[in-house]
Amino acid sequence: MAKYFDVHPDNPQRRSIGQVVDIVRGDGLIAYPTDSCFALGCRLGNRDGLDRIRSIRHLDDRHHFTLVCQDFAQLGQFVHISNTVFRAIKASTPGSYTFILPATKEVPRRLLHAKKKTVGVRIPDHVVAQSLLAELGEPLLSSTLLLPGQEEPMTQGWEIKDLLDHVLDAVIDSGECGTEPTTVIDFSQDEPEIVRYGAGDPARFE
Repeated sequence: MAKYFDVHPDNPQRRSIGQVVDIVRGDGLIAYPTDSCFALGCRLGNRDGLDRIRSIRHLDDRHHFTLVCQDFAQLGQFVHISNTVFRAIKASTPGSYTFILPATKEVPRRLLHAKKKTVGVRIPDHVVAQSLLAELGEPLLSSTLLLPGQEEPMTQGWEIKDLLDHVLDAVIDSGECGTEPTTVIDFSQDEPEIVRYGAGDPARFE
């Protein structure tokens, strides 16, 4: 059964954030709000959490998982970034973008795209998500909370709790959450390729 945390959108209660982080460190799987929409998240080395995300969303090995990072310094530990790409991404973060880049050896192989050896990374512009990441001290392995057969992600914490109570360990509800997935830009080749149009303005990458 998932624990339900009602968290203030502007001043997240440190005790609640700390309790959620304890659940994540104990290899729990959580649903948490971001500036784009709710996401499923677990610790980077949590194999069971990864399997549960795959099961909930019916994902195959071609799916790009996302490392949700607190800041640019943390992001740079997990992906290779050229100077040109660095400037483009730096100008767009934090925000509702996911960037696909070649992964460093810090990223477990099972998280990588099977053929490209790439991974998604992003820095959210959301107070609660940032508080969670700051307390955790490492990225959250994440995926948009978009269920099979649904055209739009879930946006209500209580609804997520009701539907996924048996497969999640915690749900954070702050009331304030985006309703559209991130815009995804693939930087694994020389030129950026927009692979999903979403909440982030794609104009600067077109």
